[in-house]
Amino acid sequence: MTIRIHIVAPYPSMLSIIEESLPLFPELAIHYSVGDLESGVREAIAAEQQGADLIISRGGTARLIKQAVQVPVIDMQLSGYDMIRSLMLASNLNEKTAIVGFANITSGAQAIIDLLDLPLKAFTVTTSEEVAPLLLDLRSRGYKQIAGDVITLKTANAYGLRGFLIQSGKESIVKALEDAKLIFGYLHRNDRLAQVFEQLALHRHANLIVTDPAQRVIYEKLPAWESNPLTAEQLSLLHNEWPSEATGPIVKKLTDGSTILRVERYRYRIGDESYTVYALQASEPELADQEGIVARHLTHSEPLADQSPVIRGVLERIRTLYRNNEPIFLQGERGTGKAFLASHIHHELAPEGMLLSIDLAQTGMKAVEELSLSMVSTIKLLHPGKAEEDQIVRFVRRCREREVRLFLIDEQAPPLSLLRETDAAHLILPGLEERTEDIETLAHYFLSACNQRYGTTAVRLHAEALTLLQLHRYPQHIDDLRQLVKQLALNERDYVIQADTVRRIIAASDTPPAWHAPQGTLKEIEKQVIQAVLQEENYNQSRTADRLGINRATLWRKLKE
Repeated sequence: MTIRIHIVAPYPSMLSIIEESLPLFPELAIHYSVGDLESGVREAIAAEQQGADLIISRGGTARLIKQAVQVPVIDMQLSGYDMIRSLMLASNLNEKTAIVGFANITSGAQAIIDLLDLPLKAFTVTTSEEVAPLLLDLRSRGYKQIAGDVITLKTANAYGLRGFLIQSGKESIVKALEDAKLIFGYLHRNDRLAQVFEQLALHRHANLIVTDPAQRVIYEKLPAWESNPLTAEQLSLLHNEWPSEATGPIVKKLTDGSTILRVERYRYRIGDESYTVYALQASEPELADQEGIVARHLTHSEPLADQSPVIRGVLERIRTLYRNNEPIFLQGERGTGKAFLASHIHHELAPEGMLLSIDLAQTGMKAVEELSLSMVSTIKLLHPGKAEEDQIVRFVRRCREREVRLFLIDEQAPPLSLLRETDAAHLILPGLEERTEDIETLAHYFLSACNQRYGTTAVRLHAEALTLLQLHRYPQHIDDLRQLVKQLALNERDYVIQADTVRRIIAASDTPPAWHAPQGTLKEIEKQVIQAVLQEENYNQSRTADRLGINRATLWRKLKE
C-alpha cells in the first residue's frame, strides 16, 4: 500500500530542499505545498480531504495543523546542521541579534552559541502570545535582528525589526519522512474532518474577520476583497496594540499597499475566552488604484550599510533636513539607493506615518495635485524632471505648508532655478566605489536574503573573495553588487564563498560578445556609438564626452543632428 504524505512548507524556499529529497523515497506518494499558520492549516485540510495519510509541517504551523485535522501530523525538527548554518548567517550581519523561540529551538541554539562564541543571545517563550511583548522589550534594548521560526519572523517584521528565519535543511526533511513511514506502520487512518467551523451572525458590517483567543482567524466574510487584505502580522499588530480591556469599538487605518483600510475592532467574552471581531472598510480612494502612486505604512525597514564615513555624513545631513521639514533633492546614479534611503529615513523618523511614493514617469502632476495629503507624512517624488518646473515648485510649497516631508529623487542634477524657487537642499549620493567599506555589510545581507529566498548553502565570504568584491567595478552600484552576490550564492556549493567562485562568475559576466560590423552610414554608426555610451554613463553628458574624447559642446551638437 502506497503511503500518501503531504508536506506543508511554512516558507517557499523549503520547496527546493523537498524536491531534492524526493528521489530518496520512491515508494512514497509525496505531495507538497506552501502554507504558514492559518494558510498552512487550509493546505493541510485540503490535503486530508484529498486522501493524505500523514501530514508533515514545522513549528507553529504543525501545532495548528494538529488541532485542525484527524490524520497524524509530524512536526519537523531542526537538526544541528540547520541550527549551525542559520546561526552563522545571523552572526555575519553586524546587527545586535537575538534568537527567539520555543525551547526546542533555543536550547540547541544556546549550546551552539556558547560553543562557537557567537555574538548572539537566545530567549525562550512557552506560548506564541509571549513573542510580541518579548520583541517589544528586545527592540527597546537595541536589538535590530530577530532569528526564529515563521511566527517570530512575521512578528519581528511587524514591529520594525529584521526577522531572520531559521530554515530546515535536507537532513531534517529526510528524517521527517522516515518518521512518517514508521508512524504509519503503527497507526490506523483516522476519520476525515467531521465538521466545519460554525457560521457566526453578521451585524451591520459587510466585511468581517473573527479571531479566537490565540489570534487565529476562525471566520471571515469579505465580499469587498478576493482574499483577506490583512496579513497575519497586521492582525498580530492590531491585537497587541489595542488595550485588551476595551469593550467598545476602536478604529485604526492601515494600508494593504494600494488601498487604505478603516478597521474597527470589537472584543467579546464568551465564557472564559475572548474573541475579536474586525470590521473592514476601504476608504480614501483618491490615494488608491492610481498608476505610479503607492501609499503604505512601512512596518519595517531593511538594514542600512553605513560603515563608510561618506554615507554616514550624507545620512546625518538628511536627518537634520528631514526634522526641519526642508525639501530634499536626492541625486545619484542608478543603483546608489536613493529611494531606499528616503524610505529608511521615513521609517526611522516617522514610523507611524504614511509614505506616499509618486513616480512621474508613470503619472502626471495633474493627478498628483488632486491627491489628499491629510494622512501623509513623507513623499518620495521620483523623476521630477518629467514635470514642468512651475508645477514642481507649487507642489513643494504645498508640502511644506502642510508639514509633509518631501524627497525629490532623480539621476540628473536639478536646475538651479528650481533649487532657488523651492529653497530645497541638494544632496548627491556617493557611488559604491566611494563607500567600499560598506560592501562587506551589503554582501552579507544579500547572501542572507538568498539563503532565505532560495535555500542556498553559503553563509559567509572568504576574506580573499571579499577583497575581490571590493576591487570589482559596479556600473550600477548596489544593484550590480546584489546581482553578483545572488549568482555567487546560487553557484557556490560550499558554506563559504571562495575567491575562485568570485573569479569564475565575474569572468563569465564580463565575457565580451562576438563582434559584428555595425550597420548604416558612418554618421549613423557615429550616432549609435554616442547613444550607447550615453546610456552606459546614465545620460551624464560630461562623462560621455570624456569617454568619446570630445568636449560637451561638440557632444551637444552631434546629439542635435
